[in-house]
Amino acid sequence: MSQDDLEIDLDAIQRRMDGAMTALKVEFASLRTGRASAQMLDNIQVDAYGQMTPINQMGTVNVPEPRMVVINVWDKGMISKVEKAIRESGLGINPVTDGPLIRLPIPELNEQRRKELTKVAAQYAESAKVAIRNVRRDGMDQIKKAKTAGLGEDDQKMYADEVQELTDKAIAAVDKQLEQKQAEIMQV
Repeated sequence: MSQDDLEIDLDAIQRRMDGAMTALKVEFASLRTGRASAQMLDNIQVDAYGQMTPINQMGTVNVPEPRMVVINVWDKGMISKVEKAIRESGLGINPVTDGPLIRLPIPELNEQRRKELTKVAAQYAESAKVAIRNVRRDGMDQIKKAKTAGLGEDDQKMYADEVQELTDKAIAAVDKQLEQKQAEIMQV
């Protein structure tokens, strides 16, 4: 039995919980809120040169005004493929081609669509909470293993309390992010 068996890596647990938060932020950025954002195109892939490529690697993505995204496609032969990928992405945006530029006018969201998006945001948040709880469970399993390896009762309680505190903070952060995203979506 080594001293390493008795150490619980709280930093690793924190990093994994932070990773769940980062993934949630990426998912939230991809939700269309009626406001233009370059991140809303992050999940769209274009079939370019025989492989799937993200749009931001096909051209320059700019947001010149609050309700417009402009893509300056570098390879002119790819313009129609980028356009097709956007149309088929499910974003509900109709691209307008103007030479090498593809303009994406962002339409207003109606009330029903806003409510649907808040539900999607809630699903993303719930997935992040599940990921955080899984990290917590792994941390508690590490503590149990350390107990069988000879970790003292007081240390065991201290580690369990710290893992729970990290979990509570992460869940509260997810709830706060969700609240902000839902407010942003419902904002007219």
